[in-house]
Amino acid sequence: MKLLGTLGGVACGGAGQAVQVEVLEDEVAQVVPLGGGRAYPVPRATLPPEVREGDVVREGRVDVEWGVQLARDFAAWRARLAVPVPDRLDLEAGASESLTERKER
Repeated sequence: MKLLGTLGGVACGGAGQAVQVEVLEDEVAQVVPLGGGRAYPVPRATLPPEVREGDVVREGRVDVEWGVQLARDFAAWRARLAVPVPDRLDLEAGASESLTERKER
């Protein structure tokens, strides 16, 4: 737990560094520095009380604008990875029998 105490100032996004909250638990949170780096645990008490998973914390405050921008960037990235479905392919119909049923006979 000594490690957690030493990272408390960084978790609040102090010294110009912003972090994104990845996981919130009762006593500990896991944060990731914006711009890259490894996730690390910090005491939850070092974060603003209103923080949620996915929020960006900068200078001890939740930075809403950064959080919204990250969400937009992520949505655009996922859209670029999406595979278009051909018009004649009906995904709603479903399979009439199990795909493994024939193999099991």
